[in-house]
Amino acid sequence: MFKLSYSSSSILSIICLVLFITSFLVVSASNGDQDVHFQHCVSNCFVENCQQDSPIPFILQFFLWSCEDNCKYYCMHQITDKAILESRQILQYYGKWPFHRFLGIQEPASVLFSIFNGYIHYRYLPYLYQIQDFYYMKKFYIVSAYVAMNSWFWSAIYHSRDFPITEELDYFSAGLTILYSLFYTVLRVFQIRNKQQTLLWTLICISGFLAHCSYLHFIKFDYGYNMIANIIVGMANNLIWVGWSIVHWHKRPDDAWKPITLVSLILLAMSLEIFDFPPWWGILDAHSLWHASTIFLASFWYDFLIEDAKIESFRESKGKKIDKN
Repeated sequence: MFKLSYSSSSILSIICLVLFITSFLVVSASNGDQDVHFQHCVSNCFVENCQQDSPIPFILQFFLWSCEDNCKYYCMHQITDKAILESRQILQYYGKWPFHRFLGIQEPASVLFSIFNGYIHYRYLPYLYQIQDFYYMKKFYIVSAYVAMNSWFWSAIYHSRDFPITEELDYFSAGLTILYSLFYTVLRVFQIRNKQQTLLWTLICISGFLAHCSYLHFIKFDYGYNMIANIIVGMANNLIWVGWSIVHWHKRPDDAWKPITLVSLILLAMSLEIFDFPPWWGILDAHSLWHASTIFLASFWYDFLIEDAKIESFRESKGKKIDKN
């Protein structure tokens, strides 16, 4: 369908790989929970408060905070406050920065932005339903909105309280969203309308997703493997759209720039993860700001998909296919 130059695809692949891997290397550098002072503080707090019948507030019970969890929270902030006063490094605990919880919610900013992201996909649903019924991509775009809403729902749950089950549901849902984006991208860019070909591609994607989740759940929850799998799928999706933009740069000057611009904006937004930093005021960190940026990126992308569907529908109503010209 199109030819993407080796140099362009190679450079973009390297950029994506470096961004993802570097972000993980930076974020993974945390060992506050291994600190002797932290462990001693938690141990003393547990003895003083948790061996007796000392109730914790209802709102904390609602979000499944235990007395021991509460001790870890207070000790984490006690050590962090002292580190700030003494101008020492702020550490992460159990892989997370020391956030100030709100009504029992661990990471209020990430939860709020996850809800806003989910709302964006919900808001665009009526516009997706208005796409012409005969346009073959309509149903796939509608499903993509529901898949994304599911992902952001579990993101909000996971950032509210971090448990193994909420972590898995968040990771699996995010992975499904990335894979589904590649799924419909292949159908759209390569103009796959044949039912047998669509079914085959569907079975390939479903099999890959089930194998991926089964390995993580039943064999080993390997963060590195999960990262690499998402990188490969995400890069494939981005490169296909970059290629589409290049091919249609002169055919559709009004909107062909949008996919390649979105890819560039995503890479720029991901730099927030690379230059990770302790949360401002104990609330806003790089990850939460990344979630904030995707609100606008999702809106930008839906505007393109809806406009593209209108153009494609019009051309098809005239017996033409824009990618066949």
